[in-house]
Amino acid sequence: MTLIEKYISYLRYEKNYSTHTEISYFTDLTQFETYINNNIGDVSLKTVDGDIIRRWIVFLMDAGTSARSVNRKLSSLKSFYRYLHKIGEIPVNPMRKITGPKIKKPLPSFVNIAEMNQILDEDTGETDFEAIRNKTIMELFYMTGMRRAELIGLKDIDVDLSSDQILVTGKRNKQRLIPISPATKSKLQEYLNIRNSEVPKQTDYFFVKKNGEQLYPMLVYRIVVSNLSWIPTLTKASPHILRHSFATGMLNNGAELNAVKELLGHASLASTEVYTHTSFEELKKIYNKAHPRA
Repeated sequence: MTLIEKYISYLRYEKNYSTHTEISYFTDLTQFETYINNNIGDVSLKTVDGDIIRRWIVFLMDAGTSARSVNRKLSSLKSFYRYLHKIGEIPVNPMRKITGPKIKKPLPSFVNIAEMNQILDEDTGETDFEAIRNKTIMELFYMTGMRRAELIGLKDIDVDLSSDQILVTGKRNKQRLIPISPATKSKLQEYLNIRNSEVPKQTDYFFVKKNGEQLYPMLVYRIVVSNLSWIPTLTKASPHILRHSFATGMLNNGAELNAVKELLGHASLASTEVYTHTSFEELKKIYNKAHPRA
């Protein structure tokens, strides 16, 4: 029985891994063994060192293997060599100082300012309660950057139009104040007027269904998707996209990172910094388009 077969037997009978997992580990390990047989020379699975494993990583990356797939293969190797070291087949685990390639996080999608202006300023001619409510929801998402759960949980007492601010309760019940513009205040007042005159009072929540009940997450999701569906360049539509759009628009127009962090309710700057990459990508596009020698 080979070392790989011995290890797969261990996974099957002692760890009770699924057949799918066994196949995945077997494939990764045999690929690595084929690599050392074809490219390294007189070396076996028991005698490889960290340098050989690093060369394999480079080989995989050069062949076009994604960083995520390389890390999965390295995970198989780590488990395999941990097992060999445990049963005394090797004196030193060659994986002990190996780190995989960083997985590049995709930049968050966002709606640009011109497209958002078109959505928010469009006069559809609809004046019924649901149409005005839906437009107000889009306005508040984009103008405050709040999360879907925060908007759904917003209560009448949290919306202080006299002080032009909203009290938002975020994750772990952490609260923050968000200022609102005169235009947003006007739209909130318009929504309140039609809500208070046409909808039966059943809850203290600010946004409600036409029967007076609190909104639910999927309804808010559908409202946002419906409003964003006409944008052909947007690969994904959701309430969170409007949060991304808020943050990106603020940073692109000179807002300080720490101020955006506070408005979004992030616990640390690390969560907010992803938007600086988005802003820089926009800056590069502007540079390449505008500079005569770019």
